[in-house]
Amino acid sequence: MKARVYSLTGEEIEQIDLPKVFETDFRPDIIKRAVLAAQSAKRQPYGPDPEAGKRTSAENWGVGRGVARLPRVKGSRHHRGAKAAFVGIVVGGSVTHGPKPTRVYKEKIKKKER
Repeated sequence: MKARVYSLTGEEIEQIDLPKVFETDFRPDIIKRAVLAAQSAKRQPYGPDPEAGKRTSAENWGVGRGVARLPRVKGSRHHRGAKAAFVGIVVGGSVTHGPKPTRVYKEKIKKKER
């Protein structure tokens, strides 16, 4: 396949040979996969802080007190005392089934599709 080379005035100077990649068929599906693979390589992992909701002195009270068996913050003279902590179902606890920073977002493209 040949391509024409023009000067700044618009006159044709020469014809050059194009690489063989320009002779292949137009495949939008493969182009899309290649673009998504390139974009996924730039994606950064994200997730909650591993210590989220655990920066308290909470301990489990055990059974026999008529309250749920959740870890509770120590103390009685402040607003946080005796409130549940750590678990995902309480206010101020960790996120239940949140995003994991160990997840791999990178997609690959097959050798024949390159």
